[in-house]
Amino acid sequence: MKRLICFMTVALLLLSVTALGQDTLATSQKPAEKSQVADLKEQADLAYLKGNYQQAIKDYEQLLTEGMSSEVYFNLGNAYYRTNNITKAILAYERALKLSPTDKAAKYNLQFVRQQTIDKITPKSEMFFITWFRGLLNIMDVDSWAMCSIISLILSLILLLVFLFISSDRLRLISFWSGCAMLLLCLLSIVFAFVLKHYEKNSLGAIVVSPTVNVKKTPSENGSDSFVIHEGTHVTITDKTLEQWRSVVLDDGRTGWLLTNEIEEI
Repeated sequence: MKRLICFMTVALLLLSVTALGQDTLATSQKPAEKSQVADLKEQADLAYLKGNYQQAIKDYEQLLTEGMSSEVYFNLGNAYYRTNNITKAILAYERALKLSPTDKAAKYNLQFVRQQTIDKITPKSEMFFITWFRGLLNIMDVDSWAMCSIISLILSLILLLVFLFISSDRLRLISFWSGCAMLLLCLLSIVFAFVLKHYEKNSLGAIVVSPTVNVKKTPSENGSDSFVIHEGTHVTITDKTLEQWRSVVLDDGRTGWLLTNEIEEI
């Protein structure tokens, strides 16, 4: 009876995590003919290879109306960089990384183009365990963490069955602790998937798109200037309650207010 209860409990956990995986792995693309999207993607890539970057930009942006894609944003960033539009390139790379945080090429290109902006902002230092947790969180994307939770739960189920039905004491001991480890990995993966998904959904990063902006101390055009920043600078929005103004914080910790049309959300 106890074995049956254990089996049913793990089976229910498996079903719940599978549901999580299906929800997490769902795509955000709008319905479209796959052949048309593929043809447009091929057309955009060909225009880029031929050096017709403006046409490539137009085609990539049209592709994005059919559904967001990290690869398309990455290619769009490359095309913008080729036209010396550094700000748009940064915005495209940021959006690529928002969809695929582990994309090394997008990270490298973003770091490279940021070196060509006017403002060189040193990020505010944070506690080592926060940095460590962020690094661990970004080892994989949301889909990968969800898949990891499903696989580890299936393995823990198999190991539990081995523990329940095998007669060897040694194998029972190994399967028990291995099953516990897999179950712990499953729980951690679920937590990481939820945290990363929440972070991506509620990320309020933005890029300054005006050549030069005066960051205000108060949300008023007549207010005192706090400091000056330039296009391409990354900010984090902390308040969106006012229609024409946004409260922002820079990576180095400085805060202030910017007009809504001076920035574009990632």
